[in-house]
Amino acid sequence: MAAVAEALLISASAVSQQVALLEAELDVKLIERRGRGVTFTPAGLRLIGHAEKIFGLVEAARTDLAEMKQAISGEIRVAAFPSVAATIIPCALRLSRERHPQLDVILSAMEPSEGLAALRAWQTDIALIDDLTAISGLSDERVDRLFLYEDELFAILPSSHPLSAVEAVTLQDLRGEKWALDVASHVYSDVIRDRCRQAGFEPQVNGYCNDFEVGLSLIRAGCSISVMPGLRLRHVERDVCIRRLKPPIRRRIMAAVRASEGRNPAIAAFLEVLQEAAGDLLNARQDRPLPTR
Repeated sequence: MAAVAEALLISASAVSQQVALLEAELDVKLIERRGRGVTFTPAGLRLIGHAEKIFGLVEAARTDLAEMKQAISGEIRVAAFPSVAATIIPCALRLSRERHPQLDVILSAMEPSEGLAALRAWQTDIALIDDLTAISGLSDERVDRLFLYEDELFAILPSSHPLSAVEAVTLQDLRGEKWALDVASHVYSDVIRDRCRQAGFEPQVNGYCNDFEVGLSLIRAGCSISVMPGLRLRHVERDVCIRRLKPPIRRRIMAAVRASEGRNPAIAAFLEVLQEAAGDLLNARQDRPLPTR
């Protein structure tokens, strides 16, 4: 109930009231209490299946009508995780405003898993996800995916670190280090922890950071090391040591939309500028690679 209330920006009691009204109208119990929470009854689960079909039909009808009008206007909602929101999205928004002035694009910063959940719940129209943290979105037949960019993760060390003399490092090389982890996305930090465990050790964390700059500050001061996505390092000053990982850890960044909604002219137009913005970023990366030597 609390999660639904937060998603809909209403109180938990208002959610309970709406469910009670629906139960009274249908004359059937849809939820039942289990301990401190609630769970769906068989009737509630059956209704959810119908609701998904109904919402899908409504979206299909909207897409058909928008396709007939061929109008690139109105409002679309985009969910993007921070490293993409700070790099690809600004260029895409600028291109969209120049080419489609009647199209309003509303950005919400969400981690890939959150954006995917918002997409499935019809709370956003496009979700930027990756194949490192949003695994569930890779096989969902209700979601279409468009590849945008391949990002690589790098080891970030203090500039005076002994490993600054080598071209690439393994995770095992970082076994005895103190780590600063970005916990703004617990899914991403869990991925890093799991990779370290696969390499045979548990990372010793001395910095749980909700902000990218806090982690960098700890590294600059010689207190910590970390592993960070290349997208977040495009404009980092050369006062830290950036080294490639071997074997490399990469992630594919994609734009996800509900199945068939790519036919909607407004959504299709923004997907096009997303691809162009990602291409511009790739060209910039090739012209000005990260200082890894």
